[in-house]
Amino acid sequence: MERLATGFRWTEGPVWFGDAGMLLFSDIPNNAVMRWIEDGGVSVYRAPSHFENGHYRDRQGRLISCSHGLRAITRTEHDGSVTVLADRYEGKRLNSPNDVVVKSDGTIWFSDPHYGIKMDYEGARAPQELPCNLYRLDPESGRLDVAADDFAGPNGLAFSADETLLYVADTAAMFDPDAKRHIRRFSVGEGGKLSGGDVFHVVSPGAADGFRLDEDDNIWTSAADGVHCISPDGRLLGKILVPEVVSNLTFGGRANSRLFICASTSVYAIYLNRRGIQRP
Repeated sequence: MERLATGFRWTEGPVWFGDAGMLLFSDIPNNAVMRWIEDGGVSVYRAPSHFENGHYRDRQGRLISCSHGLRAITRTEHDGSVTVLADRYEGKRLNSPNDVVVKSDGTIWFSDPHYGIKMDYEGARAPQELPCNLYRLDPESGRLDVAADDFAGPNGLAFSADETLLYVADTAAMFDPDAKRHIRRFSVGEGGKLSGGDVFHVVSPGAADGFRLDEDDNIWTSAADGVHCISPDGRLLGKILVPEVVSNLTFGGRANSRLFICASTSVYAIYLNRRGIQRP
């Protein structure tokens, strides 16, 4: 494992741009999105970033971002301009969108816990107007639907290779000393309707924050002691020990077989014998 960069406050939301050979990631408390390029080091991609957290790319290669500050889902266009895709549901402001994925049909799925409005460290304190929901957004029509509403604090999310399953982390309500933290698994039906949602796996130590799947549908998830690899039937297969608490990760690099790891004040990378899912 290599440490690519350090000196940040809390790294999150890594996303790989293979066509540009770069990794983008958030340094949320420093209100910045950073750029890492092999042999080029780290530079600022966007600052201020409105306390952006999770990122993903859409079917056209544009950057989709979760903004705590704007309390919105945004899209960075090819010319660099930023479009707000959703910031309200039924007239009420979103909480603080946290993590996001884009399905192969173009729909945008994101979690909306209250973490960015409960304190000023990763956003700004503000009244909570909506429950902590999981949402599905159709960017073509602008329609925003609640995909699931029975979370305490929805967080990281990812689809299986065939997109018939959706995994979502629940890291529970902030300041809840009795919080139950786990990964849930839903079946994805016609029109994106979810069913199931039973507990799939409980990470220990720490909690599952962000995660991604490989081509064999193993889950690579954050944990307090590093990255845990979980089989499709929920078994812990192994760990990559990291000297800092891991928040999130993504696959990238050559053959999509390099795992980029956001961990507290640093970003790490390691080559694996598995490839991350690549959408056709």
